[in-house]
Amino acid sequence: MPINSRAIEVLLVEDNPGDANLTRIALADFPGETLREREIDVHLSVVADGVEAMNFLHRQGEYQQASPPDLILLDWNLPRKDGREVLVEIRADARFQRIPVVVLTTSQAEEDILKAYNLHANCYITKPVDFHHFVKIVRSIEDFWFNIVQLPPT
Repeated sequence: MPINSRAIEVLLVEDNPGDANLTRIALADFPGETLREREIDVHLSVVADGVEAMNFLHRQGEYQQASPPDLILLDWNLPRKDGREVLVEIRADARFQRIPVVVLTTSQAEEDILKAYNLHANCYITKPVDFHHFVKIVRSIEDFWFNIVQLPPT
């Protein structure tokens, strides 16, 4: 099924409920509500740590009915299994290798940026602290990955 004829599936791996809510607002992922006109429908699934992220991808436990994501937004500093470990597992599994992974984190550390790219993240973005800038960044991610880039089929 062509990606533009169905909802875009985004998996957000984020342990901060405030940042998860900001991402929801930016993507307007509220049933029956629209914050802006959009050409695409985005469905956002949120998990709070790396263990849940891998359960989601493997459709284990409560995620047995989960749709495969078209894009993963991955926080770097997570409980139980951090973003580095999640990225290694994603890139090691042929089923998930083509899913774009955007590291979206507070860290500006050069070693974290290098590590993310060495582990084949598609990009690394530092979360802005300002609400409006955060929304602008998330909407830019959406525009780039869903309106400009051609994604592989899931």
